[in-house]
Amino acid sequence: MTRWIIPDIHGCAKTLKTLLENMLKISKDDELFFLGDYIDRGPNSKEVLDYLMNLQESGQNMHCLRGNHEEYCIQVWEADQSFHLFKSDRQKLWESVGATETYKSFGGKRPRDIPESYIEWMRHLDYYYELEDYILVHAGMNFKADNPFEDFHSMVSVRNFKVDFSKTNGRKIIHGHIPVDYSFIDFVINNPKGHDFIALDNGVFYNDKPGMGNLMAFDPDTNQLMAQSNMDM
Repeated sequence: MTRWIIPDIHGCAKTLKTLLENMLKISKDDELFFLGDYIDRGPNSKEVLDYLMNLQESGQNMHCLRGNHEEYCIQVWEADQSFHLFKSDRQKLWESVGATETYKSFGGKRPRDIPESYIEWMRHLDYYYELEDYILVHAGMNFKADNPFEDFHSMVSVRNFKVDFSKTNGRKIIHGHIPVDYSFIDFVINNPKGHDFIALDNGVFYNDKPGMGNLMAFDPDTNQLMAQSNMDM
């Protein structure tokens, strides 16, 4: 059995399928951990969600966390159930980070065009997952709080944090959320001293930035890092 941790997919369904099926060659014995942000920016958000939901239904051992883009989607979708002539600030924010691509993938033009079954799937996503040596989360944690495990907003949105190991029982954080250069990801994994986190988001939706544009997969047991270049854009 191999365990793979996979960060932000952002609507890149072809890239995800190629990573899992051709590069990692996953089996039902493998355990998969997804760090959120399945939708927006890329062209195939619906296909990503369909693929993940089908994997779950087929019995794949997997855990899916919630990202800030799923959080936006749930909130804006719920607000859009009542007719609004003008867009809310939250909807404008979501659309500025890729929501229109998500509407299009569902053949629609506004949040309410996304079927509720997909929203319900997002509602059941966890905010974090605990492993023996790591805590998995989309963005990070608020270690200024007495109990960081109760601050769900920070788990999907925080951009800067310093791990308080007394509050994680000595475990590092593995997260996505903020795209970083491939060389930085590789350096942190291979030089663990002095780093209290592993950032895995390589900005898969970028196709014009050197060092970016890959969907990553990390094996926490062997420190193996795999990268599949974007095939959707």
